[in-house]
Amino acid sequence: MQSGSRTDTPSVTLMLGKAGSTDLVLRPPRPANDNAPRPRTRTVTLRRKLDRSGLEVKVKVPVDEYVGVAVATTISPEGVLMSTVELLHPNPEFNYLVFAEEGNANVVAEWQQWGRKLHVPLFIRSGDGRLMPYSQHVRGVSGSGRLRLVADADS
Repeated sequence: MQSGSRTDTPSVTLMLGKAGSTDLVLRPPRPANDNAPRPRTRTVTLRRKLDRSGLEVKVKVPVDEYVGVAVATTISPEGVLMSTVELLHPNPEFNYLVFAEEGNANVVAEWQQWGRKLHVPLFIRSGDGRLMPYSQHVRGVSGSGRLRLVADADS
């Protein structure tokens, strides 16, 4: 009695393609549990304390969910100018402070760098908390589809 089986044919290779076609593609087998590497997702880790239990939890928010970068300046009661840059999320609880400084020496460069890096629009947070979209018109004002100089704006 023989245990097991034996074939005289070579091992089987999985080939995918159209029947009768000579353009067959050799594809390596994938694991059944599909633990294949996935593209890396950049995330921001937020730490929040739950109101009812007091437990601290970590929430990972994908960077792609952030919709803008806001800059704000405030003056403390002591008269010190503070500048901040924060990532804006549709849920304001997930806004994330990325830069803060006393004064305003580096805040504009940081604000623009975060906007370029994440490919999101820039906003200015006003004193009452509203967000205003930032648009830069260096040489003039826009109107009727073309750029005009300030001197020509009255005509």
